[in-house]
Formats: sequence, structure tokens, C-alpha cells
Amino acid sequence: MPSYPQFNPLRLRSYIFRLPLCTRLLVAAIIGLWVATIPFPWLREVAALTPDKMDLTQMHRLNLFPVMHLNFLHMLFDVFALTPLLERFEAEFGTIVTLSLFTGPFGLLPGGLYLLLEKVVLRSNTTVMGSSVWVFLLLSAEAMKTHKTNPNFSIGPYKIPTWCTPLLLILLTSFLIPRVSLIGHLCGAAIGYLWATGWMKFLVPHEKILRWLETKLNLLGRLPHYVSVDQKTYGRYGVLPSAVPLGTMPRSPEGGQRLGP
Repeated sequence: MPSYPQFNPLRLRSYIFRLPLCTRLLVAAIIGLWVATIPFPWLREVAALTPDKMDLTQMHRLNLFPVMHLNFLHMLFDVFALTPLLERFEAEFGTIVTLSLFTGPFGLLPGGLYLLLEKVVLRSNTTVMGSSVWVFLLLSAEAMKTHKTNPNFSIGPYKIPTWCTPLLLILLTSFLIPRVSLIGHLCGAAIGYLWATGWMKFLVPHEKILRWLETKLNLLGRLPHYVSVDQKTYGRYGVLPSAVPLGTMPRSPEGGQRLGP
């Protein structure tokens, strides 16, 4: 009989407890807003990105549409897909950078591009919501990084560029899953590609400013699971123990003592 991997709740619990701070906050916001729509279903109408309803008084929709979902399954699948990608992004760039991007440009830019295509090019009025726009944004950025070390992958006799993997996934989900926005996903992927090329680094404050802010507010000491922007100095979760050459360590005149039984 073939053996199948067993679900281990302890490993899942350990993974959840190790999630960095911004990932926790964004996932909690997604789940919390879904819970809030149970007694208040009109919240979906307030947060959804609807082209015909956009004006200067409705700019909040550009920030809220990625964290609002149509139903429980929509929210569940997006959370499962987004969490590992978001955790990896935060581990690389830090909590404060991740929070500033995902509460600002990473909602405004794909949402604004979607509105432009829908109203000007397609002249349509399709409403979108859901964090799958972030999923494909992050997948595209990861695909560009992978492309530098592994430019192609093979399917039979064909070699396919690694960078286009998210585009294939977008097409596949559009065919297999009903009511999926092809244009919305492509807009998220487009911003992900731009981010990976480095053309959008101006959206992030200078690293010296972020370091000063972290030090001034003592964010590493005050916020649990905070990820420093300076990975080389502070590591992932603050100051980590460093290796000391044996010759420079102070020696005790007494022999070593074994710990434990």
C-alpha cells in the first residue's frame, strides 16, 4: 500500500506561530473582514473595486479590495496561497517595507491599472475583489528571481521561460475557476514584474531612514515577530547569536562540564 503524508497539527501550529508580524496582520485583516461581512454583508459593496463607482470619494476601494472576499472558500484559498509568499517577501525586505507596500502601492497600482483597462480600453464594469491580485504579484516577482538562475524549464520537448510561469497559472485558473478576473490577475502580475526589475524601488524609503526609524522606536525590542530591514546586521527576528572564533574566546581554568545526563 502506498504511504501518504499525514496531517500534523503540531507542525501547522508551529508554522503559524513563526509567521512574521506583517504577514500576521494582513492575514488577520483578510479573515476579520470576512467575519465582519456575515452580520454586515454591505461591507463587500463598500470595499469592492467597481469601475463605475470610482471617483475621488471612493479611493479607499483601491486599498480595501485585496483584503475583501466574495465568500468563505474564496477567502480560504487566497489565504492559503498568499501566506507563504507574503512570509517570504517579509523575510527578505522586512516588516516595515512589507507593511508600507501592501497597504499602499501594491493595492493602488494594480487597482489603478485595472480601472484604466476596464474603463478606457474594455469599456466594461466588472467588479473585482480578493487577495489573489497579491498572489500573482508575488508569484511574478519570484518567477523573475528564479529566471536569473534557472532561465527555462522543460515540458516534453518544449523549453518554457521561467518568468512566464505566473502567466500560465493565470490562464489556467481563468479556464478552470468560474468568475475569475483575468484582467485583475494580469494587473497584479504586471506590478510584480515591475517590482522584480527594480524600477519601483523609489516607492520604498531609503534604508538609512528605515534603520533610523527602527532604532528610534526600538521596533525590534517592542514588537514580537518584527523583521528588521537590515537582514545582514540584525538577522530575521532581531539580533542573532554570532559565531566567535575559538582562539578569541575566554578560557576557563577549569575543565569543561557536560550539560545534561
